[in-house]
Amino acid sequence: MTVPFAALQRQQPLAPQIIEQLRERIEQRQLRPGARAPSIRQLARELQVSPSTVVEAYDRLAALGYLQARRGAGFFVTERRDRPAREHTPKVTELAVDAHWLSRNVYQTDAGALQAGCGWFPPDWFDRDSRQRALKQAARYDSALAEYGHPQGYAPLRRYLEDWLGEAGMAVPAEHILLTQGASQALDLVACCVARPGEVVLVDDPGYCNLLSCLTLRGFTVIGAPWTPHGPDTAVLEQLLQTHQPKAFFTNPWLQNPTGASYSPATAYRVLQLAEQYGCYVVEDNVSAELQAVRGQTLAAMAGLARVIYIGSFSKTLSPGLRVGFVAAAPGMIDALTHAKMIAGLTSSSLAERLALAMLTDGRYRKNLERLKTRLAHAQDATLAMFTELGWPLFTAPAGGLFVWASPGDSGPDPLRLAEWARAADILLAPGCLFRPDRADTPWLRFNVAFSHGEALRRFLLGYRRG
Repeated sequence: MTVPFAALQRQQPLAPQIIEQLRERIEQRQLRPGARAPSIRQLARELQVSPSTVVEAYDRLAALGYLQARRGAGFFVTERRDRPAREHTPKVTELAVDAHWLSRNVYQTDAGALQAGCGWFPPDWFDRDSRQRALKQAARYDSALAEYGHPQGYAPLRRYLEDWLGEAGMAVPAEHILLTQGASQALDLVACCVARPGEVVLVDDPGYCNLLSCLTLRGFTVIGAPWTPHGPDTAVLEQLLQTHQPKAFFTNPWLQNPTGASYSPATAYRVLQLAEQYGCYVVEDNVSAELQAVRGQTLAAMAGLARVIYIGSFSKTLSPGLRVGFVAAAPGMIDALTHAKMIAGLTSSSLAERLALAMLTDGRYRKNLERLKTRLAHAQDATLAMFTELGWPLFTAPAGGLFVWASPGDSGPDPLRLAEWARAADILLAPGCLFRPDRADTPWLRFNVAFSHGEALRRFLLGYRRG
């Protein structure tokens, strides 16, 4: 007699619960070596979860040595006896399947593929002349390669950021700014300093996929706060804060990745009010600050840095290859972050930081930035017009930025299946489930307007609809 699976706790990540139940069945020999595990669709129906959630659980069990995938036949219990102990340190091979999917399809894709689901600008949208001038200028400082930099990063760039943040209403002295290897490292360092493995952190749902994978790998309990076109649903956010007492809320309030939406003033005020009420840090990820049509008031400017930790980056406006980001925070937090940064990798690259400063202080930077924003606005208009023609619903019409969150609708194909068809046509799409903390099914996909406004994507989407 088959023992039914226990109901899942919906307030907790779903895949780990499935993993735990299957491990127990295998270890108690309810599922014997060589036995076929329940089919993905069968288990998804029984547990009332998405098939992608079951796929994630099965892939992790395969990485741990409990299951073996057989092409066309499903997953089977292995006969290995050298499985790891139940309490163990996560390894890179145990990352969620979505992280591997993005890595294979975004960073290792063929050069000729249309990267409609990626997260950056086409390389030729950046100003090559400014980059070349900065490289020539940096060549005079070869000492940057012969010694470690300052633990907090290149001081002149931090002083530049002090003025830049001041213009945005944030009074942050240079000594309260930490330079990092991109915003991704900044988010990771903050997570490790505000919470411990097992503790709850909140994230946007949907939200930044790399952050979701990072927090999961670090062992935090990650719970999503659902988004509306005006930011997180603050009524649900309050319930989550009451129930879980999270250490931090990681949020991308402006031109959000992946939806393109931004906080309304009322949402921003309420989020800060709730964070103060429940003693929760707000980690403000604002990597698209300079892509906004009109630069608005940040959460850090509204509330100061006692409760808000502010993160920025130059990847969207200078070059993603520089890998230069920063954190602005209260003095005690900056000390903790600097210590964590040195443990993780000593110092960041002073050469990259010198290059970033040279490009930022180049006389053409502001003109180049306006040119980039104008080109982006044209691409966004064309992409929105394409989805209107196709009849695809939009989550919102973003006021700038790279991303549009669109859906083929109830009568359209599953986004994962659509992404598979697109990959065969050398087009990279980003299904919405990759941006959800529980990998739950969603009819939405993320589109990068810089790559999505041409005829190639339009013809493909028209073709699938007709065919």
